[in-house]
Amino acid sequence: MSLLTSGSPDQRTQIVHDLVKICEEWGFFIAINHGVPESLMKGMIEAYHGFFSLPDEEKEEFKSGNDVLEMFKYGTSYNLALDKVLLWRDFFKVRTHPEFHSHYKPASFSEISLEFSKRSREVALEITRAISESLGLEPDYIYNTMNMDRGLQMLAGNYYPPCPQPENAIGIPHHTDPGLVTLVIQNEMNGLQVEHNGKWLTVNGPPNGFFVNLADQMQILTNGKYKSVMHRATVNNKATRISIAIPHGPSIDTIIAPAPELCEREGQAPKYLAMNYKEYMQLVQSGKNYMKLTLDHIRA
Repeated sequence: MSLLTSGSPDQRTQIVHDLVKICEEWGFFIAINHGVPESLMKGMIEAYHGFFSLPDEEKEEFKSGNDVLEMFKYGTSYNLALDKVLLWRDFFKVRTHPEFHSHYKPASFSEISLEFSKRSREVALEITRAISESLGLEPDYIYNTMNMDRGLQMLAGNYYPPCPQPENAIGIPHHTDPGLVTLVIQNEMNGLQVEHNGKWLTVNGPPNGFFVNLADQMQILTNGKYKSVMHRATVNNKATRISIAIPHGPSIDTIIAPAPELCEREGQAPKYLAMNYKEYMQLVQSGKNYMKLTLDHIRA
C-alpha cells in the first residue's frame, strides 16, 4: 500500500498493472504497509472480544430482524428464517458510514471503532482508486459512480468458539459479499478460505495485514472482468477465532450496472441487469437465493 500512496509514479504504475491479473484471476489479495497501526487493529479485535464476552442478556439487547439497514445486528445465523442449521459462530454488525453508529458496551468499543472505521475506510478508498486506474478509468471513477461519499460501510465481527467436531460444522458457508470491496482482519487463528480454480485455500497473512476481497458490485461494474471471490470460514477445536470484516459498498440508492465505458471498449453487451444497492442486499437475504450466488439471479 505504501507504494500506492507514497511511492514513485513508476512504482504506483507497476502496482496498478499487477492489480489487473490479481483482480481477474483471484479477486483477493493481502494489503500491507497500509498505515493503520497494528495496535489499533488489535484494539478493535479486543473490543469485539469484550462484546462477545458480555452476558447473553446484554448482547440480546442488540438482537434484531432481517432489515439490511439496521444500525446493529447481533445473532448466530445470518437469517434465522432461512438457515437450516445454526452456524458455529456469533456475529455483531454495526453500521459506521455514512452515519457512524456505535454502542456503550464494552466502554472502549465506541472510541476504538470510530477511529478504526475511519482509518480502514481510507485504505478501502485508496484501493478503489487503484482498481479504477487498473481498468483504464479515472482514479475517482468508482468513488464518484458508486456515490461512495454516501457509501454503506459496516463493521462485522465474527466470533468462532472452539468446536468439538469441526469437521461437521462451518463458521460461515460459502458466499460472495454484496458490496464493492471488503477488508478483513483476524486474531492469531486462521480460518478464512477462498475458492480458486475449484479448490479451497486457507489464507495465511501477517498479523498487521488486511485481507481484501472483491465483492459483487465490483463484478457487476466491471461486467465480469473482475471477480467477486467465493469464500467461507472454517472452525477449529483448539482456540477461539475472531474476525472482523469491513465491507464497503455504494450508497443504498445507487443503481449499479456494468460501466458503459468498459462495455464499449471491450465491445461487450452488459452481462448484468441494473439494480439499486438496497434492493440487491435484500435479494441476498431472500429465500430465492438461499445458499446461491445472487449474481446469477441478475444476469442479463
